[in-house]
Amino acid sequence: MAVWLRVWLFCALAVLGLCAHAASDDGLQAIPALNARVIDQTGSLSAEQKTQLENKLAAFEKDKGSQIVILLLPSTAPEDIAAYAHRVGDAWKIGRKDVGDGLLIVVALQDRKIRIEVAKALEGAIPDLAAKRIINQAIQPAFRAGDFAGGLNAAVDQITARIAGEALPEPEAQGQAGKGQSWFESLMNFALLALFFVPIAASVVSSVLGNKLGAFATALGAGALVWAISHLLLLGLGAAVLVFFYALLFVSSRGSGPVVFGGGLPSGGWGGGSFDGGSFGGGFGSGGGGDFGGGGASGDW
Repeated sequence: MAVWLRVWLFCALAVLGLCAHAASDDGLQAIPALNARVIDQTGSLSAEQKTQLENKLAAFEKDKGSQIVILLLPSTAPEDIAAYAHRVGDAWKIGRKDVGDGLLIVVALQDRKIRIEVAKALEGAIPDLAAKRIINQAIQPAFRAGDFAGGLNAAVDQITARIAGEALPEPEAQGQAGKGQSWFESLMNFALLALFFVPIAASVVSSVLGNKLGAFATALGAGALVWAISHLLLLGLGAAVLVFFYALLFVSSRGSGPVVFGGGLPSGGWGGGSFDGGSFGGGFGSGGGGDFGGGGASGDW
């Protein structure tokens, strides 16, 4: 199972690397993958400080529904921090779908710049003047003293206090509405993984065990992998059944010889699937909302 996980992570990282390369071809800073509520590319936060911030933001999201993400990076050049933060907000779409209650804090360490980017649904709770005041009163003094964690914690406390007073939908109702999308994404991710790896695994295993036993062993491994990642037994069993018939069909049509790259693999590429941490029931990903219209404020220290 560990081998399958390593192969999947390797492929995911390779795809992300290609995306990052493509994004940087225009000379702009690449937008990092959204895989956490606190993304520190500068090493300014210790592991404990990052965990504390993550837990605070996760607890607030669970209680109120709104998503807040913090990004620390060396520089936003050649863009100013407002343009870069707006581009990141549009790409990440943090905040609940159909609510759009997302907020992004960007820190450019080498530029000594700070930006609070506010989605439209939160512009009433965090108007531009309030965002500027949070930067001036909570972030700037701590950052000037070298206390990045303290400044970010103080800013988050003020931001969450303001959002808590806003009339927003309860997170339970929104969570129920988005459950179908999460299941769909999980199934899509598994289907994309199966299309690529099942023919290879089935061909190799079937050359030793025969077609039927090889298909069964491949299905058993795939089902165990899905169960381990999702913690859902029924999803694992369903995946195993689908993989068994798919693998059996493949090895029956090709024979039991080893698969050769370049032939016999399903066509169509990787399609539009995604692996954003919210799939298979864990991690963190975009809520799919967050229309960032330019609200917020910038500052320095």
